[in-house]
Amino acid sequence: MNFSNDITLQNDRVLLRPLLPSDAKGLQAVALDEDIWRYMVLRINSVAELEQWLSTALQAREQQQRYTFAILDKQTGNLAGSTAFGNISALDKRLEIGWTWLGHNYRGSGLNRQCKFLLLSYAFEVLQYERVELKTDVLNARSRRAMLKLGATEEGVLRSHTLMHDGRRRDTVYYSLLRKEWEQVKQTVFADLF
Repeated sequence: MNFSNDITLQNDRVLLRPLLPSDAKGLQAVALDEDIWRYMVLRINSVAELEQWLSTALQAREQQQRYTFAILDKQTGNLAGSTAFGNISALDKRLEIGWTWLGHNYRGSGLNRQCKFLLLSYAFEVLQYERVELKTDVLNARSRRAMLKLGATEEGVLRSHTLMHDGRRRDTVYYSLLRKEWEQVKQTVFADLF
């Protein structure tokens, strides 16, 4: 995957485009919500922390570590949040989809499902990768249900895996989808999106 090339993914409902420095202002309207960060490794409580997050995300792209997208709701034209490709191994033909957060008004709206369809399609059909990984805090029941609804397989829990922003040691649960499963998942889980 070439991080220097801009990737834009879209359908009728959502546009995923590269995160830009100018997105800071638009993301303020959704990012400064404590509930978003409850199960995330980091927390954004201020404009300064949002700007630091944005700077870190842009640096990660430059360093070929993570490709962060801005999520735009095409119905309103507003920024809804962010998602990313990361932990990319071209040699192994695998990557992780994650670092996803959405503003309060977008949770439960179907927007995340639309994003995941676009990201999974790109990973399996364009990049021809063999494996896509997803992970979350073992305590994040909503996210865990969502990953299963996407057709992902729960693989297991890594105990005391990650240090959280509040000092808690997070147990992380991993999920995956394989390219050989994608066509079936696409036809059953995402049939209404294409």
